[in-house]
Amino acid sequence: MSNVTLYLLSIAIWGSTWLAIKFQLGVVEPAVSVVWRFGLGSIVLFAYANFRHLPIKRPGKDHGWLIVQGAFLFGINYVAAYESEQTLPSGIVAVLFSLAVFFNLIGARLFFKTRIEPMTLIGAIIGCTGVALVFSPQLLQLNASGGVLRGALFAIGSALLAAVGSMVAARNYRTGMPVLQTTAWSMLYGSVTAAFWVAISGGHFRFETSASYVISFIYLMLFGSVIAFMSYLTLMKRIGPGKAGYANVATPIVALGLSTLFEHLVWQPIMIAGVVLCLVGNLFVLHKGRRTR
Repeated sequence: MSNVTLYLLSIAIWGSTWLAIKFQLGVVEPAVSVVWRFGLGSIVLFAYANFRHLPIKRPGKDHGWLIVQGAFLFGINYVAAYESEQTLPSGIVAVLFSLAVFFNLIGARLFFKTRIEPMTLIGAIIGCTGVALVFSPQLLQLNASGGVLRGALFAIGSALLAAVGSMVAARNYRTGMPVLQTTAWSMLYGSVTAAFWVAISGGHFRFETSASYVISFIYLMLFGSVIAFMSYLTLMKRIGPGKAGYANVATPIVALGLSTLFEHLVWQPIMIAGVVLCLVGNLFVLHKGRRTR
């Protein structure tokens, strides 16, 4: 697939996962849902790798880095994201998570000495500004209660942890680790990390059998985890974590569209202006990305 195709696929799927996560909240604790999601996702990837006769074993020296990648990219960051949706609307969480684009750009600069191209930086600033405008009516309606602040901190923390995971993933790919097997192993370790969180926090492992939970779980596991992450991590290996991370800015627009369809969101002029800015920001980044296919 081309870089643009991988980029759009990541955006389309991840933009819908924020709404799907809402159906995971309730009976099952957030961290437990993360355990099931990435645990089964890793099994699917290992099975696919075996079907294609790809080597699954990795040298012992690689597993330390795989554990770190899994813990930050598929473990504690998603526990934080699920926790944030306990008290915040899914669209607000998507907005706050879009800060990952700045964390990725800064991380790529600090760890890999990657030059932040003016077009990419301008696009990121324009896009994040647009996303803030899109959801500004909802942000203004929120009060600064303890629950809201707690949810905001969890969402921002999730974005920061995901950026750290992306830096480790970029490091792993630079050493020659294959995307498919690396993702399978790191998802497994992310699931184990979440399970450890459940254990030390005194949680209980359970699984809900309601239709809403099962359907949303299957979607999040197969599309939100396996397909979207394979697309995103392949893109990141090609163009770097800074540019690939910009997908986090565009996903809230998809979340907004789904909120319009399923939550009867009422559009306002400032929201339309925000969508335009986000699209313009995408054009700035994608214009440069097309040359790296």
